[in-house]
Amino acid sequence: SLYKSLKMFFNFCSKNLPFVSVTPGDRSLYSASVNITDHRQVEKESEESREPPSKKPSPFGGGGGGDHHCKGISKQPNQPSKSRKYREEYIQYGFTCIIINEVQHPQCVVCTEVLANENLKPVKMLRHLKTKHPFLARELQGQKKVISSQTTIPTKAQKASYEVACLIAQAKKPHTIGETLIKPAAVAICWTMHGDKQVQELEAVPLSDGKISRRITDMAQDIKCQLIDRVKQGTYALQLHESLDVSNSANLLVFVRYSFDGTLNEDMLFCAPLEAKCTGEDIFMKLDSNLKEEGLSWDQCIGVCTDDAAAMLGKKKGLKARVLQVAPHINFTHCIIHREALVSKTLHPELNSVLETATKMVNYIKSRPLNTRLFATLCSELGSEHQGLLFHSDVRWISRGKVLIRLYELRDEVRLFLMEHDSQLADHLTDPDWLTRLAYLSCIFDKLNGLNMSLQGENTSIMTLNDKIRSFKRKLDRWTARVEMGRIDMFPELEEFMEENGLNGDTVTEFITSHLQALLEHFNKFFPEETAREKYDWIRSPFTVTTTSHLSSDMEDALVELSSDRTLMSAFNSKPLSEFWISVQKEYPQLSRAALDILTPFGCSYLCEKTFSAPMYIKNKYRSCLNMEDDLRVAVSKIKPRIDLLCSTHSAHPSH
Repeated sequence: SLYKSLKMFFNFCSKNLPFVSVTPGDRSLYSASVNITDHRQVEKESEESREPPSKKPSPFGGGGGGDHHCKGISKQPNQPSKSRKYREEYIQYGFTCIIINEVQHPQCVVCTEVLANENLKPVKMLRHLKTKHPFLARELQGQKKVISSQTTIPTKAQKASYEVACLIAQAKKPHTIGETLIKPAAVAICWTMHGDKQVQELEAVPLSDGKISRRITDMAQDIKCQLIDRVKQGTYALQLHESLDVSNSANLLVFVRYSFDGTLNEDMLFCAPLEAKCTGEDIFMKLDSNLKEEGLSWDQCIGVCTDDAAAMLGKKKGLKARVLQVAPHINFTHCIIHREALVSKTLHPELNSVLETATKMVNYIKSRPLNTRLFATLCSELGSEHQGLLFHSDVRWISRGKVLIRLYELRDEVRLFLMEHDSQLADHLTDPDWLTRLAYLSCIFDKLNGLNMSLQGENTSIMTLNDKIRSFKRKLDRWTARVEMGRIDMFPELEEFMEENGLNGDTVTEFITSHLQALLEHFNKFFPEETAREKYDWIRSPFTVTTTSHLSSDMEDALVELSSDRTLMSAFNSKPLSEFWISVQKEYPQLSRAALDILTPFGCSYLCEKTFSAPMYIKNKYRSCLNMEDDLRVAVSKIKPRIDLLCSTHSAHPSH
């Protein structure tokens, strides 16, 4: 094309025609066309025939006339004292250099017109190109549009690609779903409803497997950068847990709680594989290296919450021991939910025998597909509320209670099914004493499940969780007293069964009382009563607290001043506890810091336990080699990726 030919010509001139010397006697160089191949010989000849300028009249003076190619050059005999210099980058504007009377002049390589020295400016050379050769300017713009259309995609299409990638990650779907399902489905819908024009726009959206993967990585890095910037602004607390994925690789998942924008926020800090062993030392080294890599200091960390594994809580080589070596001020917390689950396993031998027999009944039906189908058919024929039993698992926190409740509700159907299959387990379902204990277990485990569920959730503090544990301990004490009085109305299934069968409440008093007392004893062991829990009352109720002697004099004076502010009292009643103490951070920094040191640390590892269910979908047997951290971050993070910023900083190349 013309554009390519000119570009090659400009490059040739930049290498072979950097300067052309002309004397007044060499008017042949001003002809309409320049002999490019002989320019070096011409320059040599002009040097040999040059005479001193003082002895030779100027070719532009007198009646000699001037050549039409040099009309821009001044005809004054005296040259200006200061002249402009030619630069090599001027060749991009289509001008080379020619020297006349030892002064550099720009010469157009298209029309060979020589301009005056003062025209050695990009703006003036561009003006010459646009006014004298407008067709070249149009050709150049056209070529740019063609190149741009072939190497870039529209900004909206790029943004749409990021949005789709974000949805794929949040749905925990494979990256190939973009080009195998989402894009074909969108094209089919648009073709049916709007026609060909919208379909062409959709085709421009890049949704290939590699493109979606890079989009997710970009968004994950952006989310991580935002998170680290927020965490660095103040103190933070960590919650961590180690678990295996589908490829039997150990992964360390860490969540962080920090103060930002007037509230406490929770987000995933990182998820990193543990290459070798999973000892306390290995976990600490992985945690420490990631914190240092992100520029986070242990001095800012005020709390760490883990499960009850030996690698976490070992006194000598566990994670707790290693962390306290570098940061002795950190408050270490054993997950309250895990402790409650351990307490709930406390059973009297008679009750434990009932639980084991009930588990055998469930497994007899659920472990065999044929039995499962036959039992479902039986339940359907009898018009039962449920169509099947639930599996029991010690790993799941709340499975035990639900399994027993379902078994108790379907006890008649289970008895008929076991009798049809000549199972000796059916004899237990005709024993009133065994059914009485089953009814009690279903009731007490339902209570424990309720406690367990209340401990789960986001944005929970240690104080709140301890209050719920303390409340349940008081209930156990109250229930024991009621059972001793012959009242069992707090266990509705047990009360209903005994009334239907005409049983006396005295027959169950002994084993129920024994179990409740054992539960209370284990709760007191795992959750010892805080002797000075009143010292945190000023955090819960700063406007009504009366005991403040444990505070320093400065903090006590500040608390008196705060409690006298009626405006703050109104704000305290309308805001969550953590938000209130963050809001007074500037006015009462000492009080706010002390309160947040109690409110910020995690009380349980609920977020880690909840998040570890996501890898079952992200990293399954079909994608076992996937590095899931980026997908997991985009899926669970509450921070939104800055897609507009990513579009502006990343080049928009078409999909491949």
